[in-house]
Amino acid sequence: MEPLEKFQNLPEEKQNRILNAAMGAFAANGYKKASAGDIAKAAGISKAAVFHYFGNKRALYFYLVDFCSGMIVRVLSDGSNRGVTDFFEKIRLAADVKISVLKKHPAIFAFLNSMYFETDAEVRPRIESLLAASESYEKRFTLDGVDTSKFKEGIDPATVLKMLIRLEEGVMSELPHSGRVSMEKATEDFYRYLELLKNNFYRGEDSQK
Repeated sequence: MEPLEKFQNLPEEKQNRILNAAMGAFAANGYKKASAGDIAKAAGISKAAVFHYFGNKRALYFYLVDFCSGMIVRVLSDGSNRGVTDFFEKIRLAADVKISVLKKHPAIFAFLNSMYFETDAEVRPRIESLLAASESYEKRFTLDGVDTSKFKEGIDPATVLKMLIRLEEGVMSELPHSGRVSMEKATEDFYRYLELLKNNFYRGEDSQK
């Protein structure tokens, strides 16, 4: 049996405990400085068990990257945006989904926050690949079926989306690894930015809808 199979056969509660401990360790210390010993201590398991379940630290990190992104994609794919044609409403729906996931799993928030700015060459290529795939998915999620006629002439929705993704990353970079109040404030700010952009990029009558 492969190491990951052994992990996936554990009870869900124990899986979550190990994942939360690992995300917390990587978020606090970065990839290079986070140790299997730190993770094991936080999870209440032995250091040997970490290697038993994942093989090595890099495999564990990659598992976390895929786990976090996969959770958000699964929730975004639930069909909640079906029939929504307004660009900024779709952006808000996507933000609501991410925020609901982050509130439920605060360790994911801390880990994703650190992942955006992780520079270690051992893991950065995988992160870059994930970010590119996530951006492509978000582009499809937001732009498919959107009513582009609401935009002023010369405004490209794809460019606006790219700008909003960068804005979202910037908001995340300003937040501490913990602190729900900060996240709530950042959420309010992001929604206010959306309204400001909507009022400037939509035709006059559509910006009020």
